[in-house]
Amino acid sequence: MKSTLVTVVLAAAVLSADVTAATPPPANSAIAAAVADAHRPAKDTEQDTVRRPAELVAFSKVKAGDTVMDVWPGGGYWTRLFSPVVGPKGKVYAYVPAEIAGFKSDPVAVAKAVAAEPGRGNVKAVSDPLAQQPPPRMFNTFDVVWTFENYHDFHDSFMKGASVDGFNQAVFKLLKPGGYYVIVDHAAAKGQGLENTEDLHRIDPATVKAEVEKAGFVLDQESSLLASPADDHTLKVFDPAVKGKTDRFVLRFKKPVNP
Repeated sequence: MKSTLVTVVLAAAVLSADVTAATPPPANSAIAAAVADAHRPAKDTEQDTVRRPAELVAFSKVKAGDTVMDVWPGGGYWTRLFSPVVGPKGKVYAYVPAEIAGFKSDPVAVAKAVAAEPGRGNVKAVSDPLAQQPPPRMFNTFDVVWTFENYHDFHDSFMKGASVDGFNQAVFKLLKPGGYYVIVDHAAAKGQGLENTEDLHRIDPATVKAEVEKAGFVLDQESSLLASPADDHTLKVFDPAVKGKTDRFVLRFKKPVNP
């Protein structure tokens, strides 16, 4: 992506011995304050029960002074939480892939509106093609890249064949050594790979791991915080029977310090 955005190819690194965590670490005071902010819109706070924001932001490792990318920010839910956590010395990029900029919801305008909200001076809305590579001056400048329930969409037809490998390579280039790439998404049945990204809006977590590790990342930790054993992975995520209760995986990858 242009000077603001997102992919690299290195050999996959060896996984750490224990990468599974039942729950993320407890939220610190900055995260708790961000979640409790009375200025958060009702449409955001109404999602808190199913999104577990305090625990997930803690899991992401976002902290004061960080430069963070919120990939496919939607209505700005996570951008609004990251903004006060990184504080005035940090920066949050609300990144809208150019491939979806023409959606009726006008996601670029929504991202710009979030950036224009009072107190969001550290937020910048950006939009570039998914797999556009960043210029060298942007290499090693981000601390965390985050995407929530949208990684599966990168594989869908409306993305016009954008390279997911290219995106992951750009993320690798953008992140500082030791930086984190966090992906939360709806789980498909084991072994389904990419078969259900468009019809059910689900993806096999094993496929995500393989794609991201191909770019040079190491799986640092995963969490079962949003797991749902009652979800049999056969329904579309918008089906009333499972909406808000899907089985979701939470993966945190790390860019090696010495790749």
